[in-house]
Amino acid sequence: MKFTLGWLREHLETSASLDEIVDALTRVGLEVEGVDDPAARLAPFVIARVLTAERHPQADKLQVLTVAVGDGDAVQVVCGAPNARAGLVGVFGAPGTYVPGLDVTLKVAAIRGVESRGMMCSMRELELSDAHEGIIELPADAPIGARYADWAELGDPMIEVAITPNRQDCMGVRGIARDLAAAGLGTLKPLIVPTIKPEFPCPVEIATEDSEGCPAFFGRVVKGVANGASPDWMAKRLIAVGQRPISALVDITNYVMLDLGRPLHVYDVAKLTGRLVARKARDGESLVALNGKSYALTPAMTVIADDAHVHDIGGIMGGEGSGVSETTTDVLIECAYFTPETIARTGQALGLTSDARQRFERGVDPAFLADGLAIATQLVKAICGGAPSEAIEAGEPPLQRQTMRYDPALTEKLAGLAVPADRQRQILASLGFALDGAWNVLPPTWRRDVDGPADLVEEVIRIVGLDHVPSTPLPRMDGVARPTATPAQKIERAVRRAAAARGLNEAVTWSFIAEGDAAIFGGGAWTLANPISEDLKVMRPTLLSGLAAAARRNLDRGAASVRLFELGRRYLADAERPTLGLLLAGERSPRDWRGGKAAGFDAYDAKAEALALLAVAGAPADRLMVMPAVSNVYHPGRSGSLRLGPKVVLAEFGELHPTTLKALDLDGPVIAAEIFLDAIPAKRDTGRMRSAYAPPALQAVTRDFAFLIPADKPAEDLLRAVRGADKAAITDVALFDVFVGTGVPEGQKSVAIGVTLQPAEKSFTDAELKAVAEKIVAAAGKAGAVLRG
Repeated sequence: MKFTLGWLREHLETSASLDEIVDALTRVGLEVEGVDDPAARLAPFVIARVLTAERHPQADKLQVLTVAVGDGDAVQVVCGAPNARAGLVGVFGAPGTYVPGLDVTLKVAAIRGVESRGMMCSMRELELSDAHEGIIELPADAPIGARYADWAELGDPMIEVAITPNRQDCMGVRGIARDLAAAGLGTLKPLIVPTIKPEFPCPVEIATEDSEGCPAFFGRVVKGVANGASPDWMAKRLIAVGQRPISALVDITNYVMLDLGRPLHVYDVAKLTGRLVARKARDGESLVALNGKSYALTPAMTVIADDAHVHDIGGIMGGEGSGVSETTTDVLIECAYFTPETIARTGQALGLTSDARQRFERGVDPAFLADGLAIATQLVKAICGGAPSEAIEAGEPPLQRQTMRYDPALTEKLAGLAVPADRQRQILASLGFALDGAWNVLPPTWRRDVDGPADLVEEVIRIVGLDHVPSTPLPRMDGVARPTATPAQKIERAVRRAAAARGLNEAVTWSFIAEGDAAIFGGGAWTLANPISEDLKVMRPTLLSGLAAAARRNLDRGAASVRLFELGRRYLADAERPTLGLLLAGERSPRDWRGGKAAGFDAYDAKAEALALLAVAGAPADRLMVMPAVSNVYHPGRSGSLRLGPKVVLAEFGELHPTTLKALDLDGPVIAAEIFLDAIPAKRDTGRMRSAYAPPALQAVTRDFAFLIPADKPAEDLLRAVRGADKAAITDVALFDVFVGTGVPEGQKSVAIGVTLQPAEKSFTDAELKAVAEKIVAAAGKAGAVLRG
């Protein structure tokens, strides 16, 4: 929610400074997200007039403009805005000017061979709103050469606050002023509701046939309006908070919405057929909305329609067909109440958001329909002229409220802060609550979120100031605290420390990812019905998506080597799974004078990390089988899985598939692994303490063997067979050479391994060593290997 200091003072009689107001907003629970003084930021920009506009000789979509910027000669500007034309008055930035929306400083440049000395700016380029369809258009009488910030009265600081979903009353400037007045920063000015004298019966019949979605539908017609530009005071106020002025009638509805939290809509009466009714949409109906997009409607959605067409997605966005234009002379002002739940479901189903939806789905004041309609009518008469009809009211707004009994002692009991009863009564009354002498409290109609005494405590405490709530430690039991970490938590702690000790940097990414990102990894099992963002919609089925995004950000910013890991949860259809993901990208070792060019990561790096971390987690790393990867996100020839038996997968590792890299917008190679901590078998508690480690007293013996095996056979099969040849004597088996070429039969490869034999009580004799060697050769033979001669 954005508003200016001057706008706030339209409702709040106060002498408080900007800093005092900002501090008070934070104290009462309205988080200040930013304060902006555009006058200083936009000081170099001036008002300019386009004298001529000619097509660029080398580009169809560019124009060469001659721009008058005040005293002196006109300057030449190359511009690509579709609305650039001779006679347009806009905002000009000269060479040397910093453009905040582009983060560039302008300079004289040749664009497709034509010199350009500055630029004509859009709203987004000046960070005044997101509008960027064209350059700013100002009234024709705007003073050429004057500073734009001075003319637009942008010296009024803009304050932006974050409004939580339960504070629907603060979606208008008046609600924020009410909170500040209750906090002692001034006096809330009375709201003047005009009395509208009708001049004729309303010629348009309105009704509501959807009491669930639209319980109340009020409206009136104003004839003979002139829909020109908004007055300067309104246009400047809307611009200051990021709204683009469109026309007087549309701007009035936006102004009342921002000022009082009351969304409205205006229809061109000439475009309506018969009566206007709020009803459920019918199968097959659709609407082209004001944003130019077509939406397919369902019977679960509330719409406003006449006898011929649907004209409005109720409470969210109007349609193009009945929108007002500069030729509009008769309008119908709609002021309706839409049920928050219906608005939320419709907005989610259509993927459509708007300022009106943000307010209706929180819940607007159901008692403010008639007054809101009267205020809007008065503004239309004052700005556009015209004669109003009588107001028509269809349906009944839900005004039911529940009185609750309140005990002032609850503030100390629930919040730890003693507030005098008289002060509590004053606070609640200033916020609009009705109280009697027995502390029976009736919430105001604009606070649908208050439904119990605890909510009243919250209201009192936040107005007193959340900073006054004492910080009280929880009680501690006597004696030594018992350990509370579970075995799984201890494993995660050990693995996290081990990963960091091995040079990996820990990342913490979102548990939610975009639907498209989840599809790369086979799709997610759980999708949010009401996500805060489309990019955070699906509960992640893998940790690699978030790690890939983090790696991309680091690589884009010049990082030469990325070594990331994350310990978190994957969310599958049956359960959430504790997992450690790691990702390696860029250089494993930099270039230097000894090694030459930089070396990159490969699948063996991921395998080594996975084995080391599995060993820390308690998995029998020396007995794991290396088999093909299960996921198709890995390169089929440069990946694998670590398994305890053929079915229990403890980890996957390898180089990501080129298709995966393309979908993730990464340049390869990128190496990744996931360790499935929940698949590691739990240690059995024998009840006995492990004996202390004692190094062997006798020296180990190493013997080398060379075997011939089929070229497509994994060497791991041979190593596993040799390890089991004599478990008492053999303590380690290591591969040290693989050879294919002269002397090796076609279709086979020579695999050389080193076997470490550890004597126990006495040294090995030659006969014992020979016997062990024969066992090794026999075991290798069963695995399909032949001793190389």
